[in-house]
Amino acid sequence: MRGMKFLTAAAVAVLVGSGAAGAADLDSTKLTYVGSWSGLVLFKQFEKPFWGETLPKDSGGKITVDVSTFDQMGLKGAEVFRLLDKAVFDIGATVADYTVQDSPELEGLDIPMIASEPKQAHAAAMAYKPVVDDIMAQRFQAKVLAIVPYPAQVLFCNKPIKGLADIKGLKVRASGRSTAEFLTAAGAEGITMAFSEVPGALQRGVIDCAVTGTLSGYSAGWGEVSKVLYPLPIGGWDHVVTAISLKKWNALGKDTQKFLLAEVAEKLENPVWKAAEEDSVQGIACLSGKGQVACKHGKPGTMTVVEPTAEEMARARKLLLEKSLPAWAARVDDVWVKRWNETIGKTVDLIAKK
Repeated sequence: MRGMKFLTAAAVAVLVGSGAAGAADLDSTKLTYVGSWSGLVLFKQFEKPFWGETLPKDSGGKITVDVSTFDQMGLKGAEVFRLLDKAVFDIGATVADYTVQDSPELEGLDIPMIASEPKQAHAAAMAYKPVVDDIMAQRFQAKVLAIVPYPAQVLFCNKPIKGLADIKGLKVRASGRSTAEFLTAAGAEGITMAFSEVPGALQRGVIDCAVTGTLSGYSAGWGEVSKVLYPLPIGGWDHVVTAISLKKWNALGKDTQKFLLAEVAEKLENPVWKAAEEDSVQGIACLSGKGQVACKHGKPGTMTVVEPTAEEMARARKLLLEKSLPAWAARVDDVWVKRWNETIGKTVDLIAKK
């Protein structure tokens, strides 16, 4: 038994020593991180604790991070990667749809209705991740670290809609250009508007409906100025891309690069995807006070939930095939359409054509 205890202690010493050596191999570096919306669950429960606490701790203090968000800095979401391109900060995260004027190829990540549930959305995003990495390198001199979702992007309305057909003629705030095109194809007037401006616009009747994630909408008070929730993911999943400036990335040693990629994948990217389904369900419970679970994020609202029918799902899919997907394909070079078909297309059994 004494021999066994000695061996066990020796083994522990070896493991501890190897861990210490790993930490010793890391660069001592200070990073600046500009994240997504400060008031939403993604930043508060995942981004902020990962970059501000988990990564510094796991690196043995070798890596420290100054954490902020684009809204706290007074920036617009579309400015994040433009500034990252100039190496104004080291790491930036923003919704891919915010950048489509600069990079229409990124739209292919989250075209409305290509994925109707979280597992499918996850598989599609991971299939396209190498493509996104190439896009970010070409467009913004950056390397992708993570792609994570907000909850399913659904419809909040002040009008008593009963289905997709009822949005015809309504003014609907879209979460991105592809979503606006989808809404227009469905007969609505797709309107581009900043996320923070939506509650006031709904309350004043400037718009009739708006698209965002269920839990995001709850956190931002959309449920207080909306009556009907239509949980069809017509806005996709509003993927947030996190990328590091190539200038900073190339200055890091190989061991630090490997450590950073592994940490992000294991302790940020995977946990957010795991939470995506629960957050979508939580959002519905918190907005309506109904469902199979209780709201864990505060006082539940009283919105009416209108469940999509099989016929409406089929109609939405048809709009994707006939309108949204061809419109995106027409905006990008053939090489990106081909790569989309080889990645996301194979994953969700779709073919994009110009």
